[in-house]
Amino acid sequence: MSILVIAPHADDETLGMGGSIARFVQEGKKVTVAVMTGPGDGPHPLWPRDSWDLIRKEAAEAMEKLGVENLLFENLPAACLDDVPAHQINKAVSDMIDRAAPDELYLPYYHDLHHDHRALSYAALVHARAYLERGSRIRLIAMYETPTETHLFPASLHPPFAPNMWVDISGTLETKLEAWACYRSQQLPGQTPRSPEALKAQAVVRGAEVGTAAAEAFLVLRSLV
Repeated sequence: MSILVIAPHADDETLGMGGSIARFVQEGKKVTVAVMTGPGDGPHPLWPRDSWDLIRKEAAEAMEKLGVENLLFENLPAACLDDVPAHQINKAVSDMIDRAAPDELYLPYYHDLHHDHRALSYAALVHARAYLERGSRIRLIAMYETPTETHLFPASLHPPFAPNMWVDISGTLETKLEAWACYRSQQLPGQTPRSPEALKAQAVVRGAEVGTAAAEAFLVLRSLV
């Protein structure tokens, strides 16, 4: 079983489904985490190039905690995908799907506030169409919720995240929190969606929805059994 997790930015994969990733690895599944953005080819308008050296090092540490051996990086310019031609984003995602050849594909929620999330989710859906050769082998496509982005649009503007699949992470929640602690540069002070307390609370609430101690929730778009 091969699983591909598309992460717009390093940390989205852990925030959104770190407990599930750890569980999948424990079950013997091959998990590839693809971080799709970075500094881009030229000077980045927001962050110095060396900031990516730091966060990618933190991502590698987090993946070690989760047990992921296959961590890949693309170099689409972070927070700038609204200025990148769609064909470039589509090609980067298409190449990643070809490279990982997944049986299961996990994406950020299409209606997240961050444009990067939406652009990459759209590109993945384009290239994972079931009638295409690359998409025909993908048995499951599901979107994960990222607490920093998924619930920030008012429901009157975009469809709210309405999960229809839950993964029990009662045994891997602590592993998720340990992985999140590796992202030292991404921590925020106080009670924010990035705090370990908030991540744990969300997992407990999602678990309560299905009668487990902790869970992560997903929106399934395709499931072929």
